[in-house]
Amino acid sequence: MTKPLRENRDFRLLWLSGLFAVLGGQMSALALPLLVLKETGSPVQAGAVGTVSVGAVLITMLPGGVMADRIERRRLMRLCDVGSLTVVTALTIAVLYGHAPMALVLLVAAAGAVISSVYAPAVFGLMRAVVPADQMGTATARLQARTQTARLVGPLVGGALFGLHPALPFAVEALGLLASTVCVALVRTRSRARTTAGSAFSKRELTAGLTFLWKVPYLRTVLLIFGLGMNFAFGSLTFIALTAFSDGGRSGIGGGFVISCVSAGALAGALAAPRISPGRHSRVLIVATCWTCVGAAGVMAWLSRPVVAGLMCALCMFLSTVASIGFLSKLLVVTPEEKVGRVQSAAGFLSSMVQPFGPLAGGALLMAFGGRWAFALTGCVLAVSALVVTFAPSARAEPSPPQAPEAEGRAEPADPVEPEAKHAAPGV
Repeated sequence: MTKPLRENRDFRLLWLSGLFAVLGGQMSALALPLLVLKETGSPVQAGAVGTVSVGAVLITMLPGGVMADRIERRRLMRLCDVGSLTVVTALTIAVLYGHAPMALVLLVAAAGAVISSVYAPAVFGLMRAVVPADQMGTATARLQARTQTARLVGPLVGGALFGLHPALPFAVEALGLLASTVCVALVRTRSRARTTAGSAFSKRELTAGLTFLWKVPYLRTVLLIFGLGMNFAFGSLTFIALTAFSDGGRSGIGGGFVISCVSAGALAGALAAPRISPGRHSRVLIVATCWTCVGAAGVMAWLSRPVVAGLMCALCMFLSTVASIGFLSKLLVVTPEEKVGRVQSAAGFLSSMVQPFGPLAGGALLMAFGGRWAFALTGCVLAVSALVVTFAPSARAEPSPPQAPEAEGRAEPADPVEPEAKHAAPGV
């Protein structure tokens, strides 16, 4: 009988490790641009921190998946934690001494983004070995709830600590990374994918995840329409709401309420997902999310009030979070073990590559047509995506999990074993 997740020691350690790392990362995400603004007084240079982070993530996401499929995943996670701890400690010391060069700040931002690109697929690869397939949806939901909680709390704590002393957010992040390193070191399960021949960063290896996703019609359709298209359109929708209800920048109350509702909806969805079993109903949840977003755009076009917009965005984000958890848990189950890192990185790359352009498109629509028509036109884009997800034959045929090979692609046991038993399957 499968033991519940609360009794799964390695999963608890992975959950705690991510909590410490993500909470520290959210604190520094706010503190880094504030530090640059304090040092230089230039909003442009402060904004460069976010630009460097996003660019570094997109560039290194696919290579990060390759590394997660080539190196023993627990060891790779420890190396990532140590690397993050090193650069954050260096920045903390520089701030304590009264001067943090812009080059060092950008290096920390870029290093954090690069390390995250490697760390994330390694986590999902190791979780595949730690968590049974029938508990993957619940495990993914708990990780998502942890992340959303950190995103709500981290910036508030980081801002408060920065007000006391600019070095405090980075010092606390360094302590969190140290705790994360210890948690990962205590994990007993090992996970090493099958090593393939050829160059690690050849075109074939870098695109292996994209190739796998393209060959599975269901994954291809959902990622292109729900992941890429809906992310773009919903980003545009929320930016239109943020701008339209901020009274031309004279008041942040209405726009702030909308963004707070988006965060609250994401957290509520992550907390509710284990009760809904999203992995079993992923397609239904995806379709419901798409049509709810269409309805939300129509309601916001008809009733231009911040409260209405906030509640509709919260509902959309609630359903989107649950549907995303269901899709991710299914993706982890149906992906061959030796490709988990590359496939997870490829899915993240497809879902995020156009996300930064959503607010740009929303701003252009708002300037050209005004608030009501901007909402309506965005709703039309969302409606096209909803129609494809609802009626496309490829979106209806959900894939089945692959059969694992006998002697490779399994998680390695933690204790030393004889060579012929090296790849035996662990208890989970």
